[in-house]
Amino acid sequence: QVQFVESGGGLVQPGGSLRLSCAASGFTLDYYAIGWFRQAPGKEREGVSCIDKGDGKTYYADSVKGRFTISRDNAKSTVYLQMNRLKPEDTAVYYCATDSGCAPTYGSTWYSRPTDFGSWGQGTQVTVSS
Repeated sequence: QVQFVESGGGLVQPGGSLRLSCAASGFTLDYYAIGWFRQAPGKEREGVSCIDKGDGKTYYADSVKGRFTISRDNAKSTVYLQMNRLKPEDTAVYYCATDSGCAPTYGSTWYSRPTDFGSWGQGTQVTVSS
């Protein structure tokens, strides 16, 4: 059974950093794409970043490009999201999920379709506030 457990969220001031972890179990991590998503109150779930299966090519939403970095440690079955220069608008519950690939993408931009992804974790809250 595929399961994800997200951790690492918290309260941080604008301009600060956090590193989120997504611990996976029940499958071989690099056989699948792993996406990070977020959902703020009253808003739809949106894709933040995706790391593809195999070669681990990475993709980002325009809103986080240059600030967030996704990475994968296959030995630890964990995907990370390093978030730097955080803004109040980054406040949301962050989730990870899996699909067979990150497509659709263009260059390094991810045009996420949350409905394509499954096995959602319980999420971790990130609050950016002074």
